[in-house]
Amino acid sequence: MESNNQRGPNPKEKYPIKGNEVVQFIKNTITRPNIIVGDYSYYDARNGESFEDQVLYHYEFFGDKLIIGKFCAIAPGVTFIMNGANHRMDGFSTYPFNIFGNGWEKYTPTIDQLPFKGDTIIGNDVWIGMDTFIMPGIKIGDGAIIAAKSVITQDVEPYTIVGGNPAKKLKSRFSEKIVNELLEIKWWDLDIDIISAHIDVIVNGDIENLRNIKNTI
Repeated sequence: MESNNQRGPNPKEKYPIKGNEVVQFIKNTITRPNIIVGDYSYYDARNGESFEDQVLYHYEFFGDKLIIGKFCAIAPGVTFIMNGANHRMDGFSTYPFNIFGNGWEKYTPTIDQLPFKGDTIIGNDVWIGMDTFIMPGIKIGDGAIIAAKSVITQDVEPYTIVGGNPAKKLKSRFSEKIVNELLEIKWWDLDIDIISAHIDVIVNGDIENLRNIKNTI
C-alpha cells in the first residue's frame, strides 16, 4: 500500500515533541522490569516527575506487572496503586505493625496472607484523565476513556467512558457491533507507515473506511 512517507515521531525518543520536555514517551523512560509499555503511549509530566514516580507500592517480589498498550494518552497526576499497598485484612487489625521493627517485625505477613489482585493492564488507545487513581489489578479495555479525577476500582470495558469516585460507566462510545469490529481490526497493530497514511480515517468515525484499510493490507 502506498505510504505518504510521514512516519510521525520517533518511538524511541524520550521527548517526542521538539522543545517540549513535558510529554514523555513512557517506554523510553522506565527502568523497572515490571512495567511494560507499548510504542507511542505518553505521559504528560507537568511537574517534571517521571512516569515511574506515579506507580506506587510496586515491589518486584510481589510479582505484579503494570502493562500498558500502544497509543495511550495519560494525563498529569494519574497514579497507579499496585499490590504492595495492600494490608492484611483477615485479622482484627489492618495496621502494618511489622514495618516499624523494634520487635514488631516478627509479625511480618507472608505474601499469601496479603490481598493480591494480579497485574494492572491498560489496553491500547486508552485516554486517562488528570489526577485519576487506578487501584491494583484493574483491567482497562482498548479505546476506553477515563474522566479526570476518577478512582478506578473495577475493570473498564473496551470503548466505554467512565468517571467518578468510585468510577461508574457513563456511556459506550460506539454500538456493540462497531466495538467488536474495532477490537478485531486493532488499528494500533498496523504498520506505522499504514497508520501514518490513514490518520484521517483513524481519528474519524467511519468504520467502513477503517475496514477498507484493514482489508487492503
